[in-house]
Amino acid sequence: MYGAFKAHLTTELAEIEGAGLFKRERGIAGPQGPEITVGDAQVLNFCANNYLGLADHPAIVAAAHTALDEWGYGLASVRFICGTQDQHLELESRLSSFLGTEETILFASCFDANGGVFETLFGAEDAIISDALNHASLIDGIRLSKARRYRYANCDMEELEARLQEAADARFRVIVTDGVFSMDGFVAPLEAICDLADKYDALVLVDDSHAVGFMGETGAGTPELCGVADRVDILTGTLGKALGGASGGYVSGHGEIVQLLRQRARPYLFSNTLAPAIVAGSLAALDLVEGAGDARVRLQQNAELFRSLMTEAGFELLPGNHPIVPVMFGDAAVTAQVAAELQRRGVFVTAFSFPVVPRGEARIRVQLSAAHTEEQIRACVTAFVEATREVQPA
Repeated sequence: MYGAFKAHLTTELAEIEGAGLFKRERGIAGPQGPEITVGDAQVLNFCANNYLGLADHPAIVAAAHTALDEWGYGLASVRFICGTQDQHLELESRLSSFLGTEETILFASCFDANGGVFETLFGAEDAIISDALNHASLIDGIRLSKARRYRYANCDMEELEARLQEAADARFRVIVTDGVFSMDGFVAPLEAICDLADKYDALVLVDDSHAVGFMGETGAGTPELCGVADRVDILTGTLGKALGGASGGYVSGHGEIVQLLRQRARPYLFSNTLAPAIVAGSLAALDLVEGAGDARVRLQQNAELFRSLMTEAGFELLPGNHPIVPVMFGDAAVTAQVAAELQRRGVFVTAFSFPVVPRGEARIRVQLSAAHTEEQIRACVTAFVEATREVQPA
C-alpha cells in the first residue's frame, strides 16, 4: 500500500519545491542569542522571538539546572493524575499576578492553549468572530469548536461591527484577535474592540504571544499598552518568546473560565505537564521581566533605529513601532535570494512568501532584540543594502 501513497507524497513535495515554498531548517550551534553559529560561521541573528534577550540568560539557565536536581527531568504524567508540582502552581499564580487576572492554566504550548480554549468554552449556540490575520493556532482552535464562525478584515472595526450584528442571535459572542499580528507587527486596536464588545455584549479573547513581557509599562502586554487590561476576558500567550524563549503556554482570565478548562480542555487533560526545568526557568524569567524596564526601552530604541536606517536606505517597511519589522520585496523569488545573500554576508533572517503571507507581499521579517547592539543593527542594514544590490543590480 505504501507504494502508491509514497508516490502521492513525492508529487506533493515536488510541487512545494517547484513553487519555491520548500522549508529547509538551518541548524545552529550553541544557544540562542544576537549572534549564533551556523555551520562554521558566526552570524548576526535577526529572526528570533528573543525580544528581551533572555533565551541564554545565566539566571534562567541556572534555575533550569537547579530544577533538574530538585524536581527531576519530567513528570511522566498529565496534571490531574500526578503531574502537578508546587512550582507549576507557583508559576500559574505568578502569571496571574503579572497579567492582572484571576487565574491562569499552563499548557505545553500556546498552540495547545488555543487548541483547548474554544471547544471547551463555546458550543453550537455561540459565535466566534475572528480577525482575518489571526495566528494559525487560533484558526485551528476555532475549527475545533461547534460555534458559528465569522471573520472580519484585519483591524477593520466597521466589518467587526457588521459581524457582531450578524451574530446578534447567538447565545454568547467572542471577539478573537492577536494582540500583535506576527507577520506585520501591527498592534490590534484593543480599545475599539472592547468598545464594540461592550456595545454588543461580547467577550474578548487576545493571544498576546508577541507582546507579553515587553509591551506596556510593566511588560504585561497589549491590554496594558492599550489601557484595557480590565476589559479583556481571556488572554492566551506563550513562555517561548520574551518570557525565556523555551516552550509552554497559558490561558489566563476569569476564575470560572480557567476552572472549566481544567475540567475539559483536551490538550491539558491528555498531554504531559510542562517539564520542571522549563517551569523553573520561566519563574526566573518572570523575575527578570518584572525588573526589565531598561531592556524594554532598549528594545524600543533598537526597533526605532533599525526602522530609521532602513527607511533612509530606501527600503519599504510596513509601518509600526513593534520590534517585528517586515521589509517588503513583493516578489517571492527575489525575497528568497536576498535572504540567502544576507546569510552569506553574516545576517541570519528568513524570507516569507505565499501562502504564509498574501501573494505579492513577500517579505523578510526582521526581529529586533534588546540584546542587539547599535553596531550589530547598523551592520544588518549595511548587509541589506549590499545584498539587495547584488540580487537587483541598479
